Amino acid sequence: MSEIIKNRYEFVILFDVENGNPNGDPDAGNLPRIDPESGYGIVTDVCIKRKIRNYVEAVKEEEEGYKIYIKEDVPLNRSDNTAYEYLKTNEKEIKELKKKDPDVDKKIRDFMCGNFFDIRTFGAVMTTFVKAALNCGQVRGPVQLGFARSIDPVVSQEVTITRVAITTEKDAENKSTEMGRKNIIPYALYRMEGYISANLARKVTGFTEDDLELLWEAIINMFEIDHSAARGKMAVRELIIFKHSKEFGDCPAYKLFDAVEVRKHEDVIYPRKYQDYSVEIHEDQIPETVEISRKI
Repeated sequence: MSEIIKNRYEFVILFDVENGNPNGDPDAGNLPRIDPESGYGIVTDVCIKRKIRNYVEAVKEEEEGYKIYIKEDVPLNRSDNTAYEYLKTNEKEIKELKKKDPDVDKKIRDFMCGNFFDIRTFGAVMTTFVKAALNCGQVRGPVQLGFARSIDPVVSQEVTITRVAITTEKDAENKSTEMGRKNIIPYALYRMEGYISANLARKVTGFTEDDLELLWEAIINMFEIDHSAARGKMAVRELIIFKHSKEFGDCPAYKLFDAVEVRKHEDVIYPRKYQDYSVEIHEDQIPETVEISRKI
């Protein structure tokens, strides 16, 4: 693996949705998430992390050092047990081993971070180790994401659909079609902000320069392997990266985020495409020691 990152980063992701539901709310009948006070659309950090994990899993295909900890149909304790196997112990004997070896917590943490990309990146709560009273059960990752919010208020539309195939023989005697509904957002541009701590990478997880490049690749392409009728047309439109000159950074993160202005064109009433917006970075508000790069 390459060397651990030495610079702090902040980044802004701009992505859009057209005629789809970017992130359904299970508490609201899977309607698109909307802030009830302002009407702005919301996409959770958990949703985007899932797509990043899916991309890495698809590209790396269980390659050593790039396994995914939180994945479908794999109980977490099955992955946790690989650390016990590495130390030639088990859940019952781990407490005795800890008495003999005070570094066992660090060994388990380093093993899990070294083998699972998403733990090395986002951190994790590993319940198996928490229950065993080990200090390595909670790992704070260097990469953190906030919620995405739409640039303008959105309106969720309910579309009625029909299906010619009937569910049961009994239903077929009385009707020739089935009715259904799907909820969509006609168009919305979302902005998400993220942080990368070189300090946590160095002290805790060992997040490397190669991991960083893979993260950028995953963010840019995360919707390309995740298309579905429910989500409509989704794409990452731009990734803006701020690279500080040192581990603890050159300025507060909010100054960098405030320098990125996304606004709707004045002659547009109802935005329906990315070109209805302009993206401007006010470089005069950013310290000279912070390097700016724009991908896509």
